[in-house]
Parts: sequence; structure tokens; C-alpha cells
Amino acid sequence: MAHHRPLSTGFIVLSCIATSAHADDVRSLPEVEVAASRYSLIGVADSAGEGVAGQFQVRNRVVARTGEVLEVVPGLIVSQHSGDGKANQYFLRGFNLDHGLDFKLSLDGMPINQRSHAHGQGWADLNPLIPELISSIHYRKGPYYAADGDFANAGSANIYYIDKVDRGLASVGIGQNGFYRTLLTNAPKFNDGNLLYALELSHYDGPWVNPDNYNKLNGILRYSQGGQANGFNLTAMAYTGRWNSTDQIPWNEYKQGLISRWDAMDPSSGARAHRYSLSGEWREAGADSSTLVQAYVINNYLDLYSNFEYGANSQFNQRDSRVTSGLNASKTFSVSGLGKEAANTIGVQVQHDQIDNGLFSTQRRTRIACQIGDPSDPSVTEQCRKDRIAQSSVGAYAENHVHWNDWFRTVAGLRGDYFRFANTSLETSLVGVNNTATVNDFITSPKLNLVFGPWHKTEYYYSIGNGYHSNDARGVTIGRGVRAHGLVRTFGQEVGLRSEIIPGLQTTFALFQLDNASEIVYVGDAGRTEDSGRRSRRTGFEFNNYFKVNRWLTIDADYALARARFRDSAPEGDYIPGAIDGVASVAAIIDDGGSYSGSLQLRHFGPRPLTEDNALRSNSTTTLNGRLGYRVSNDTRVELIGFNLLNSRQSAIDYAVDSYTFQGQVRDPAAGPYRVFHPIEPLSFRVMLITNY
Repeated sequence: MAHHRPLSTGFIVLSCIATSAHADDVRSLPEVEVAASRYSLIGVADSAGEGVAGQFQVRNRVVARTGEVLEVVPGLIVSQHSGDGKANQYFLRGFNLDHGLDFKLSLDGMPINQRSHAHGQGWADLNPLIPELISSIHYRKGPYYAADGDFANAGSANIYYIDKVDRGLASVGIGQNGFYRTLLTNAPKFNDGNLLYALELSHYDGPWVNPDNYNKLNGILRYSQGGQANGFNLTAMAYTGRWNSTDQIPWNEYKQGLISRWDAMDPSSGARAHRYSLSGEWREAGADSSTLVQAYVINNYLDLYSNFEYGANSQFNQRDSRVTSGLNASKTFSVSGLGKEAANTIGVQVQHDQIDNGLFSTQRRTRIACQIGDPSDPSVTEQCRKDRIAQSSVGAYAENHVHWNDWFRTVAGLRGDYFRFANTSLETSLVGVNNTATVNDFITSPKLNLVFGPWHKTEYYYSIGNGYHSNDARGVTIGRGVRAHGLVRTFGQEVGLRSEIIPGLQTTFALFQLDNASEIVYVGDAGRTEDSGRRSRRTGFEFNNYFKVNRWLTIDADYALARARFRDSAPEGDYIPGAIDGVASVAAIIDDGGSYSGSLQLRHFGPRPLTEDNALRSNSTTTLNGRLGYRVSNDTRVELIGFNLLNSRQSAIDYAVDSYTFQGQVRDPAAGPYRVFHPIEPLSFRVMLITNY
């Protein structure tokens, strides 16, 4: 059973009771018209950290890079320290998530995070996304949801594509710094269904002395029948990218005028990548049950060249080639005899990764002799290795939803995950030891959400649960050095509220705490694991507001603050390097359906500790982006998009390094650490011509 009800603004929204939808898929609701700019989740959400961003929010997001559409998730920062084709850097709830660790991403049920990746655990590349095809983004903060498994400690974001469009769309854009992009998409009727297709071509150089020369080709072909509750789709996707990288540069030399803000320390850094996938989804819903089955096969490839020490022989090459296959299946059904309304959800998630990856010393993208200092010392960086990894997992979960009465409901869940890490060293001479081994691990994760209300259009939440992330298989099976645990447990709890007591205003507030049993990770750049040997804790709050002021003005204002510390003291300090503290954003959207529309988007993230003693800190970063649109006719509009309208000269990201080489001179490690940074790009504009047909 499902129902819809009006918001106080008079728009129609989606809503459901526990029997109507899977915990992992908001699209399993029966079809209703959605005219609102944001869904009302009172009576639906299980916590204050849960939300859904629809097409209106995604469409009005002013983004320079594809991955930045994820900043519709309140409190999430998406940045970049390298070429545009590289996976983004993510920050959320006191986490420096690196390229995706501890934040689970999926696209129509397919995992985006890549396990045991050559460059970093949880690598999540969003460049294959086409924003115009996104129907919704369902996000959840914290480890409180049984359907979320690996990497979902800080949270998760499930991205869903549309099955069809009312009219075709053609878009052409040009801009400064060598930008151009074309997109063509439509979904004609075909054999009782719809055949959705899209083709995207883009290029970007950036302001860099050594142009990014990022070329992207992206396409999708999807056949679908039925609706969101009962139907199926079959989808093929293909993405290829090639780019140069201007990585971070040394701060001291920049301030002395020895290097340009836009210069590259190693012009030969860069990469090429591809992602090809086949997937299918089947949905069935009846009066008291619903079923979802998803299957996928994904081929990912990355050939990446980086040089973070800037020396003539310190460039390294990371190659990762993998085939990922998997199956997700879940069923929700009504339960009699419990409370007013009750339902159970059971599900299983199976994934297998067949991976070949390696780490090699190179110079100007040509392989050279392996740079190893002392093979007998596990603390010495090992810059060469080659491995074949077979990593498998089976996750099973159950969730019980009960509306005990009109003002109290519970969601109790239990999840169990089994992992098998099998690693074969293909060139043992590179690391001086045979790293061939198989390790099995298992973990259980209980979850509980208590929901009180609504009273006066306000609900109150308490959430508690365990989560985990997997470690890189090479670190789990390592022959010498620190062997990592296969699965690292986290424990979180949160109190919060969600209110619509003020007409047109949706507000959420959450206080959270998340404990990590170990900060151990495999460092792909060094070919070994590093373990702080220390537990960590993150505490903080989030305050999010979405205000539909009137029919033409929408304001989105969010603020989050977090404190991240090691729980076990050590002489070097208690701060967690890179852990983000404060995040704020304000966006205003003007659109009355007439000739003109526009938006402004202010984004701020505060300084962060770069070292454990907090002696070296990053600066804060504030950017303002904007968009002005003019509707030429019912079918055609023109948009002017501006980035960094304040022309701020700040950092996109900062790091601390022990040493580096500049103009042939090695900076003394004893005098470090040293700050390096990647600048935000200067004021620039793009013009888009968009037409429907």
C-alpha cells in the first residue's frame, strides 16, 4: 500500500509506509506525479541523516566537474587534487574520505567504489555519470542501514538514472580554458517499452601551464518496460577518458615566486581510463510485498602516472584492470500481529572482483628500475609490485519495520558479511617476498532506528549501529610489514529531528558520533600498509534547511561541524590529518517558469589539520558559482554559467609531505613537514545552448 499527500506548499510529493518500498530503493514506490523540488520524508525516513535529492536540485547544481553533483548531499565536499579525469576527493562528517573510502556510492545498484584498487581503497570515479540522466540521489549518513554494507561508515549515496524522457534533449556548451561539451539524449518508444540513449563528448584543458587535455566519451543505451513499481530494464554503459595531470605544488616555492600557481612539477603525469558495464533490474510490487533483483558486470581500467615527490626518478605508474560482477536481491513483505503496520525486508548482495594491478617506477611514463631503498626494512617505500587479486563477498541482511502506533516506529536490522581475499604476487622479485595468500573474514553489523512522531509536523530520531569497511587485499595478505584486518568495524550513534512546521521549510538537525576501531589502510602509492595502531572518534552536528519561499524562490542552507581525534594518545598528537571540521553552503534558485531563471551557490569548507600535532593546517576555501538562464522558446534555452565568481586564490586541497625535490634540490626531511597544495581554478565562464525536440 502507498499514498501521496500534499506538502504545505501545495506540491504533490512521494511518500510511503513500510510495506511499500525497499530500504535500498526509493524507486520501488508505485508511480505518482512528482512536482515538488524536494521529497517530504516525514513518515518515511529512518533517521535525520537520510534524504532524497530530485531532478530539480541536481539540475540546478552549478558544477565544474561531474562528481560535484554529489554536493546536493548536505555536508559533503567534493574536490580534486589532480587532472579532471581522476576520481574526486571527498570529505564528510569529519572524514577525509580520500577517493571514496568510508562513503559508499552506487549507480542503479552497481557499486562505484572499487575494492583493492591500485591507487587507493574504495576508489570512486564519478566521471562516467551523465547528470542530465539522474532521476534522484538517495543519501544516508552513518552506519544505521542494513542494506548498506562495505564503505558505508560516513554514509552512502545511491544514484538512480531515469528510464525515459518526455522529449529528446540536445545540449552544446563552450567555455574558457578549452571547455566544450555536447550531449544528445532521447527515449523513443520501442516494442512496448522505451529505448533510452545518450551520448556525451567533452574536452577541457583548465588554466594549467600543462593543459589537462581531458577528452571524455560517454554513452548509455537502456531498454525498459513498465513503471517504477513493476517493470524491468537492461542497460549498457561505456566511458573512456584520457588526460594530463597538474598535481599539487609546493607552497613555499609558490609564495617565493619560484613557481607559477598553474604550473606542473611533472608535465608527464596523467592517465587514461575506461568503464564498460552491462546491468539489468527487475521490479515487482503487489498489495503486500515487493521484490527487487539487480545484476551487473563491470569492466574498469586505469593507467595512472603520478609524481608527488617531484624527483626525476620518483614518478610511479599504477595500473588497475578489473571485472566486477554481482547480484542484489531483496524482498519486502507485510507482517501480521505487530503494531499498526509492519513489514520485513530480507536481502542478499553478492560481489566478485577479478583484479590485476601493479605499482611501477617510471620516468616520463617509461618504466625504469624499481626504486627500493632497503628491502629488509618494512618501513622503506616499495615502489614496485604486481598482483592478481580475487576478492569475493556475500552479504545478507534482514530489516524489520514496525509502526507500533501513530507516534512510534522502529527499524531493526542485522547484517552479516563474508569476505574472501585471495592475492597472488605475479612478480615476487619486485618486493623481495612472496605475498601470495588467502584470508577469510566475517563480520556482523546490528542496526536500530527509533522514530518518534510526527508531532506538529516534526519527527525525532535515535539511531545506533555497527558498520565496516574492507581493507585492500594486498594489505590483508601482506607477507611482511603490518598485516591489516580484512574488515574494520565502526560504531555510530545519532540523535536528530526533521521538521516541516514552518510552511515551505524542511529542516533537519543531527548530532552524531562515530568510532573507528582502526585507521589502518593500504597505501597504494607506497605499496604497503600503514597502521596508526590507534582508534578514532568523530563527533559533530549537521543543520540543514530547504526553504521553498514562494513559487519562484528556493533557498538551500546547510552547516556541519565535526571534531575528529585519535582516541589513543601518542607523542605525535591526536589530530587526524585531513579530517574536515566545518562545512557550510547556501544556494538560492530563482525559477518561476518564465523566460528567466538563475541560481547562486556559495560553498565553504574550513581549515583542516595536515599533521597529527596540528602544527601545520590548511587554509579555508570559499567559492561562489552562478547560473543565469534565458528561455528563447518553449523548446530552447541559453545558460551562462560562472565559476569562482569571487576569483578567490585559495586551495582546492592541501597536504603535508615529509620531503620533496625542487629544481634538483631535495628538501630536508628533518625540516619538514612541508605543505603542498592544488589551487582552485580562477574566474571562468561557460555558455550552454539546450534544446528539446
